[in-house]
Amino acid sequence: MRGAGLTVRDVLYEAPGAGTRKKIAVATAASLLLLALLLGLVIRQFAIAGQLDRKYWFFFARGTTWSFLGKGLLGTVEVAVVSGILAFAAGFFLMVGRISQSRISRALCTGIIEFTRGVPTLLFVYFFFLVAPQLGIRLHAFWKITLPVSISACGVVAEVLRSGVNAVPKGQREAALSLGMREGSVFLKIIFPQAFRVVIPALLSELVIVLKDTTFAYVINFPDLMQNASVLISNYDAMLSVYLLIAVIYCIINYLLNKAAEAVAVRGKEKGGAK
Repeated sequence: MRGAGLTVRDVLYEAPGAGTRKKIAVATAASLLLLALLLGLVIRQFAIAGQLDRKYWFFFARGTTWSFLGKGLLGTVEVAVVSGILAFAAGFFLMVGRISQSRISRALCTGIIEFTRGVPTLLFVYFFFLVAPQLGIRLHAFWKITLPVSISACGVVAEVLRSGVNAVPKGQREAALSLGMREGSVFLKIIFPQAFRVVIPALLSELVIVLKDTTFAYVINFPDLMQNASVLISNYDAMLSVYLLIAVIYCIINYLLNKAAEAVAVRGKEKGGAK
């Protein structure tokens, strides 16, 4: 069926006519031209300021530079992956507590969720870096950045999962209970698998935020991409060139994650339309 491929945008907005498409093309071309001119002015200003001199760029031709940045990137990815896993696990239990029948559990989990969502990630980092050692809690630098990032993200993950659970038709739960299944089995075998498939794109998008939060590793001197970039800046006095490269690397990673989320969302819609 042709309608199976419709998106929300197709339903809410009419397809542009020939005249509108022409205006969009002209506006796009003008925007690209303006952007190119702006980029040219920026590059010209860099040249005038001497930022394009060889001394600020020559070290990128060395394999040791890329190896050093690669180790930092590996550290960033490790923190992001472990933080994402911990955030998902904690978010799952918080979500279960918030939708439970117990008022105490709902109130407690709601409070934790709102707290983790409201407090900036940097404050959690400072807690594990400055306060925790005074309480006798000694952690490796890896955990000093991984734990605060995961704590900051778990509340959002819990709400994303809860939205997915609420999206599953309640009739499925009632039908399963009428067949004699237990409440826990219904949730784990029927409700949550469907909810998880729905929210996978949102979870991948949250991973982008987790990846960005790993940049706070500079506070604790963990050798991630930003920390290693700072070392290069100190060695070569090349702030602009190094930070520009790091920004491009982060943009590429986040772009790939966003594309993965879009691909998963499209695949989910195709499966849903095929049923």
